[in-house]
Amino acid sequence: MRIGIIGGGFGLSFQFHEHPDCIVEAVSDLDPERRDALMKTYHCSKSYDSLEQLIKDPHVDAVFIATGAPDHAKHVISSLNAGKHVLCAVPAAMNLDECYEILETVKKTGLTYMMAETSVWRQSMITVKKFYNEKAFGNFMSYAAQYNHPGLEVLYVINGKKTWRYALPPMLYPTHCTSFVVGLTRERLTDVSCIGWGDNDPILLKNAYNNPFWNESALFKTSNGLSFPVEINWKGAIRGAERGEWHGDKMSAIMSHGEMSSSVFVKSGQKIVKDDGGFNITENIVESFPETYWWKTDMLPEPMRHDSGHDGSHCFITHEFIDSIINNHTPEVDIYQALAMTVPGIMAHQSALKGGENIKIPSFDL
Repeated sequence: MRIGIIGGGFGLSFQFHEHPDCIVEAVSDLDPERRDALMKTYHCSKSYDSLEQLIKDPHVDAVFIATGAPDHAKHVISSLNAGKHVLCAVPAAMNLDECYEILETVKKTGLTYMMAETSVWRQSMITVKKFYNEKAFGNFMSYAAQYNHPGLEVLYVINGKKTWRYALPPMLYPTHCTSFVVGLTRERLTDVSCIGWGDNDPILLKNAYNNPFWNESALFKTSNGLSFPVEINWKGAIRGAERGEWHGDKMSAIMSHGEMSSSVFVKSGQKIVKDDGGFNITENIVESFPETYWWKTDMLPEPMRHDSGHDGSHCFITHEFIDSIINNHTPEVDIYQALAMTVPGIMAHQSALKGGENIKIPSFDL
């Protein structure tokens, strides 16, 4: 497979040049220095000044779109219509109209679309998937997720120009949380009520998104009737984290809260003990989360068995996309999974703008 890589920021951190079934045919970025960086990283001698030029190249079979979030829908649709398979950074889109248009284009072209959601392939998430498939959790009772990324303001203005991150509503970047449920059980999120927090900072008073919030907290309902609280926070005295929790009647998994914290399993116990109130209770068992480096295993081609970005996920994303095309199978995060991870955040932000009003989340499934 011959791939074109578009976007010399996030696009630099993947392993297409290491995959035995892939050649990096061409790269593109609007900025000459970033184009040069892409060529150096991927040992590629062909570059284009823009996506529009690259997707005309008849030798390119597929593209990886690592451009700014507001451009994803436009770039994905253009690439699919040019006959290219597409791997795209998150989120899939920024509004419902874009979601419908991407879905229709994927269906019309019959080409592969995959979203590069890193949380699906974190090493700890692969472990959770293993135990889920073994039915170790029993019946799920609820979930929770957090994505804390304070300090992003340094990326809001670069070389005197506002970037797409400037005042981005947190819930328009939801997939690092929603994927912890959608990417595991394949449940859909059906309802949401969301509250936002802002502090009248000048950044929030005037921005392209008309967004008044630094942080947003949502309560989702899943298609199995379970609760799923999600927090996405851009500002405050909070620990950086990208984490999930899965609460079952036999076992729960709780990912690390960040620094000075560790991931654990909690298993239902049988031993009777006294709690600090003097009551007899059944004591649950807390165990350390098994730290497994899945990138060392045959889940990946041998040249790619090394650590990579976002807790080892980048090599897995690279391989999953290439393998889905070479061997003609549906990728882990196809268009339906991608929209099921993206759309709940779009609706959550609408709820926050309406003071927490409960909103139904549309389904884009077949």
